Amino acid sequence: MNRNPVKSISKLSKLSTPQMFLGTDVDKKNSSEQFLLSMYDSVQTSIFIVDVLEDGDFRYLGLNPTHERWIGIRSEEVRGKKPEDILSPVDAARVRQHYVDCVRFGKTISYEQCLQFQGISTWWSTTLTPLRDAKAKIYRLIGTSSNITQSKQTGRMQAERERILESIGQKIRQFQPLETIFQQTVKEIRQLLDCDRVLIYHFNIHQIGEIIAESTIMVGNSLLGQKINDPCFHVQHLERYKRGCIQIIEDIHTAGLHPCQRDFLASIQVKANLVLPILLQQDLWGLLIVQHCRETRQWQQIEINLLQQIASQLSIAIQQQELHQQIKNLQLQQQQLPKFLAFIKQITEQIRDHLDAEKILQNTVKELVQLLTLERCQIELYDQLQITAVVTCEYTNHPPHCQGLTRHLADFPEIYQPLLQKQPLASVEILSGWNPQLQLVNQLACPIFHSQGVLGNIWLIRSTDQPFTELEISLIQEVANQCAIAIRQSQLSLTNQIQLQELKNQERYKNEFLKTLAQQLRTPITSISLAGQTLESLLTPNGILDIELVPQLLQILHQECGRESKLINDLLTLAYLKIEPEPPTLIAIDLKTWLTPIVESFRDVTDCQKQQLNLNIHENLPPLETDITDFERIITELLNHACKCTPPSELITVSANLNIDTVELKITHSGVEVPVNQPSLIFQPFYRLAKHDSWKSSETGLELALVKTMINRLNGSICVHSMKNQIIFTIKFPYTCKTSI
Repeated sequence: MNRNPVKSISKLSKLSTPQMFLGTDVDKKNSSEQFLLSMYDSVQTSIFIVDVLEDGDFRYLGLNPTHERWIGIRSEEVRGKKPEDILSPVDAARVRQHYVDCVRFGKTISYEQCLQFQGISTWWSTTLTPLRDAKAKIYRLIGTSSNITQSKQTGRMQAERERILESIGQKIRQFQPLETIFQQTVKEIRQLLDCDRVLIYHFNIHQIGEIIAESTIMVGNSLLGQKINDPCFHVQHLERYKRGCIQIIEDIHTAGLHPCQRDFLASIQVKANLVLPILLQQDLWGLLIVQHCRETRQWQQIEINLLQQIASQLSIAIQQQELHQQIKNLQLQQQQLPKFLAFIKQITEQIRDHLDAEKILQNTVKELVQLLTLERCQIELYDQLQITAVVTCEYTNHPPHCQGLTRHLADFPEIYQPLLQKQPLASVEILSGWNPQLQLVNQLACPIFHSQGVLGNIWLIRSTDQPFTELEISLIQEVANQCAIAIRQSQLSLTNQIQLQELKNQERYKNEFLKTLAQQLRTPITSISLAGQTLESLLTPNGILDIELVPQLLQILHQECGRESKLINDLLTLAYLKIEPEPPTLIAIDLKTWLTPIVESFRDVTDCQKQQLNLNIHENLPPLETDITDFERIITELLNHACKCTPPSELITVSANLNIDTVELKITHSGVEVPVNQPSLIFQPFYRLAKHDSWKSSETGLELALVKTMINRLNGSICVHSMKNQIIFTIKFPYTCKTSI
């Protein structure tokens, strides 16, 4: 194919981009190319076209509208240009190599690459497909790309999050100084989030703040060591931060800040600010502050979640360091302290080794009994509403055994009120009947709590008239703090496991969906291909071998093309409703007026299939505010499903009734049931009742998924029940009774 590159490009520049792809004589193209032509401007996938010149060079011919929007460049601006004319030298070399590989191998190739357009780096997943001329020579490349920047950034953010949290955890376990932990943490946060300044701000006992750690790119503008006393802060934000609230400022000039706070931030060149509290046992220890100074910034939820976890880890580090320091101070006062230190270290090591919280608590009560010569030791934990307390761990050598005992807090207000206020409780009691040799019992209860509330208590009982010493009370308080850390770490671990499992489930569901989608797309294409091959075999130079087969084959082609088109339309509709749904256009309709003709339109189908179709509409139904188009499709799809699944001589019933605050529609059909373990799956894409497709159907498998999505968009709900050889779909739309005075 001897083509002049210059003439080719100048000629193509007069054509629209789809015509460049398929040629100008569109009417002569087959149905597949017509389909590609219609898809070029409408699909959400980025498409670009590259001309392969006679000398092996490459020229861009055009971009589809989606690609224009993604990269911010118009199709006319790239037409006739080389990769080097558009991309940086490094990017152009990589892209050119991919084009060369596609031509050299002569087949479709796929790859991922990072490119810069208008100074912005984006990741792309690209597939290149070569086109051949009549002489089988590759003369054009068709590229389809998907922007995967967000998934790349999310994966990187998650990996970095795990690395940073593990790094902090390791430093905590190694008892490294807080200064080292703080400085390394702010440095890693700044590098990960690509921000301009990260600070750790600590309050002293007089609530005067000081910057104790900083990482910044602002040369000559370091805030490290500065003491800041901002009256605006105390008035507006101190109490909110104590409650665990965070402050998100994307633009200091549009966030509605108090003028004194806005002016202060502007004075240190801040344009966007993100502040998270560092809480220590519900006291505000300090703040973790992330700042953007070059420009405003939209903070992402994944960034906020990461910083919240880091703040929690810093709180644990501070708490553990303070506990460690307090224990060191006690070492100078008591000879018993080495045993206490060993005990605290043992608990810390158990927490470090990620032992189960229940095992840590059980070991704790046992060690306390032996270390402090106790009669018994218990740990009780509150329920979420703090109504009851259950003894979850106990160690004693004497009956009665109380593990599992439940106490109602309301029955002992004099005990639990101070404990819920985080105050230790000590008492001396005389107990008879429990142990004949026991006269006096000293009891000490120490609350277990962290920044998010009181979790429970440690109870210590000693058969002596000597009260617990201050050193022993301090020890128990430190043990209670360690128990709180163990419980909190267990909760965080459980939450992480649940989130990880959710991510795995989402990934598995996505893969199953793509697999099923590929199968659904392949089925009609296979039928079209077989019909086309059969039709081709009938066409000979002497005429058509079997003229009677031609209408049948054409019917197959039309049916399968229609099926493929419906599947693609349903996929686009489902994706649109889930990603960018527009508010429905609500119009008040009379259900009887609208529902009757929709149901009656199925009368011929049910008669033909010898099914019974009934409609029951309650009298005096109020008008229903709904989107007419969505409502009609919902009822139509459910009736189509019922007709498809209902055997001959069985009943299909549509009913409408009014409940207290909802309008309820039911579509019931008999002769079929949903398997017991599958009702929740019936609204999943491509779910089918495999054994109950009594009639040949052209359904795509997306109908019920679309139905549920549309009902949700209308603020309604749908559920399915299966019993007594029938399936019942129940739809509820909200209804507000309007009365006049």
